[in-house]
Amino acid sequence: MFDTLSDRLSATFKNLRGKGRLSEADIDATAREIRIALLEADVALPVVRAFIANVKERARGSEVSQALNPAQQVVKIVNEELVSILGGETRRLRFAKTAPTVIMLAGLQGAGKTTLAGKLGLWLKSQGHSPLLVACDLQRPNAVNQLSVVAERAGVAVYAPEPGNGVGDPVQVAKDSIEFAKAKVHDIVIVDTAGRLGIDQELMRQAADIRDAVSPDEILFVVDAMIGQDAVNTAEAFRDGVGFDGVVLSKLDGDARGGAALSIAHVTGKQVMFASNGEKLEDFDAFHPDRMASRILDMGDLLTLIEQAEKTFSQEEAAKMASKLQSSKGGKDFTLDDFLAQMEQVRKMGSISKLLGMLPGMGQIKDQINNIDERDIDRTAAIIKSMTPKERAEPTIINGSRRARIAKGSGVEVSAVKSLVERFFEARKMMSKMAQGGGMPGMPGMPGMGGGPGRQKKQVKQAKGKRKSGNPMKRKAEEAAAAERREQTAAQGGAFGLPAQEDKNFELPDDFKKFMG
Repeated sequence: MFDTLSDRLSATFKNLRGKGRLSEADIDATAREIRIALLEADVALPVVRAFIANVKERARGSEVSQALNPAQQVVKIVNEELVSILGGETRRLRFAKTAPTVIMLAGLQGAGKTTLAGKLGLWLKSQGHSPLLVACDLQRPNAVNQLSVVAERAGVAVYAPEPGNGVGDPVQVAKDSIEFAKAKVHDIVIVDTAGRLGIDQELMRQAADIRDAVSPDEILFVVDAMIGQDAVNTAEAFRDGVGFDGVVLSKLDGDARGGAALSIAHVTGKQVMFASNGEKLEDFDAFHPDRMASRILDMGDLLTLIEQAEKTFSQEEAAKMASKLQSSKGGKDFTLDDFLAQMEQVRKMGSISKLLGMLPGMGQIKDQINNIDERDIDRTAAIIKSMTPKERAEPTIINGSRRARIAKGSGVEVSAVKSLVERFFEARKMMSKMAQGGGMPGMPGMPGMGGGPGRQKKQVKQAKGKRKSGNPMKRKAEEAAAAERREQTAAQGGAFGLPAQEDKNFELPDDFKKFMG
């Protein structure tokens, strides 16, 4: 969603690199480019004005003028200001002191509230809660049925006493759901309300009545991140008509310009709390302003990547794989079965393109990342699963006839099987070397990283002898002075105050003898 904005900002900062000092003209030109980038991304004009004013004021201050690298300092300022307009710190859900905690979802028609109710329910379930979804959208055809299906997929309970399709009182359903949740020991109630337009006074009044009936601890306004400037206008109308405590952005994986996401927190004064960035129920998480700002500036989002890895990977399995790679057999205990298990765990983390996009600097090769064929992993898995257990454990026995059989079983060319086995051997060799502290093969050793050939000893240049004078009389005088100095040294003791080597009775101190063994 933020690709265009990210590209424009990266190009702007590239022009600043290499400058030891920024002039007023440099700051004005940079601010102008950032302003154009934000306006093209559909960010609200008041937000752009406030953002640019803050950046220019800070860029002219001492933090940039006295910096060793002014360009990096400007990037830091832009990053901090982006975090600020995105809401500052991460906002967490407020839970009621006595269960159940009531969360009310509201927003425009088609914003994705019903699907988001299932995503929020699954996310809360993973946090150890027992959520209940309540069907209060009784106007839209099949809305009740859709919520029931989503709840089943998420593995959470649903309360839907009315069939919907225009039948039933949503306010009464919301009231009754609280008692139902207490009876069934659900600690969180998520109320899905009917979609409405900002100008629809009747539905606005219905939302206010539901709010008054259940006294929600959190009212979340669900906004489609792709609708641009209108999202801000609708949010303001809803804030004045019903009120809300936080914002949820849906459809962040779209290709719209995303200005609403940057504007809504600043304009309404309510923070973005959650973000939905995919069609799967798992594509949902808390919104972190600092991480989003890092993504926009192509600095990556390693914290989210690590969190996803921690959710997916088993510590026990990781330790088991590491021990296989560190074994004395050079990683030969690591089989194709292990390789397949690792690959499937990576696949559970989500789209490979999204995972790579979280790494710093990946914006420069985003076209290649977007062209990655996710089905390649399925093809690789099919090839490995077409092998016998012995072939997976000992890939060296795979000869021509075996390759032909495996290719036929997995529906690929024989060359694909051969390529996979060769790549596996190379990958195993590389991972084994890294696991044993050898660093990346073919790379020179780095401090603390190992790797490469042994560290070469520094060649010591042979010291040239002291040049002697060509005058025989002068040379004879120098030799006599040198002999006299040697005699004085022998009489007074050697260098550093130690006795001269001619002293046969000299012995090292006892402590030093123990140290030297």
